[in-house]
Amino acid sequence: MEKYSHIFDTHSHYDDARFEGRGDELIASLFNDGVSGIIHAATDLESARFGLKMSEKYPRYYTSVGIHPEYADCFSEDDILSLEKLARASEKVVAIGEIGLDYHYEGYDRERQIRLFRTQTELANRLGLPVIVHCRDAVGDCMDILRELRPRGVMHCFSGSVETAREVLSLGMYLGFTGALTFKNAKKPQEVVRTIPLDRLLLETDCPYMAPEPHRGEVCSSGLIEFTAKKAAELKGIGYEELLSATEENAERLFGIKK
Repeated sequence: MEKYSHIFDTHSHYDDARFEGRGDELIASLFNDGVSGIIHAATDLESARFGLKMSEKYPRYYTSVGIHPEYADCFSEDDILSLEKLARASEKVVAIGEIGLDYHYEGYDRERQIRLFRTQTELANRLGLPVIVHCRDAVGDCMDILRELRPRGVMHCFSGSVETAREVLSLGMYLGFTGALTFKNAKKPQEVVRTIPLDRLLLETDCPYMAPEPHRGEVCSSGLIEFTAKKAAELKGIGYEELLSATEENAERLFGIKK
């Protein structure tokens, strides 16, 4: 059996500076080791172009296109037109993301973030693509938009309550979990994983961030999903391989990926 058989990483950032320009090399090695799929979560136009370039190079590498809420202060209407053009450029574009709301740091512009999130979600609906949603310290506003626009998609790096999880699921969306699921203080996401249906669970790294225990604080990569999957399998009371196969199938279903 290949080391990383059935690992499908639905959220990665191999263009991040922490990879020191080795992202391409690392992607190649991960596929050689048996990783079954990787989705690049774009954060701006340049990041989306990176994802498209890598998707052309590797058959099981896919990408989203989108503008992260941290860039809401500098986006323009022309950027949205550029996003749509990028989204239509390749069948390997499988989502609009990483989009959403982030009120964590001081100085954010709430109204601009909401406008950007709404505009990109409308674009996703128009193109028939799912969304990859980033939501930090903004659950109320985020859920308001999701209730109104009802996109397909995933709530990335979910850390909310069981009640919020149930509402996200009621909208037909999925929940994504990173290595943070393995942290000792991750009581809420662990309870969510215990209670949600297996067919709505996705695994992701958010690499180079969120490395799981026992690698917490290190630069993360897709192979480390192994540890997140083992924790999720333990919480669900099922086998590791069953968990990996199910989450791989979930990723392929949501993002319209065929083997």
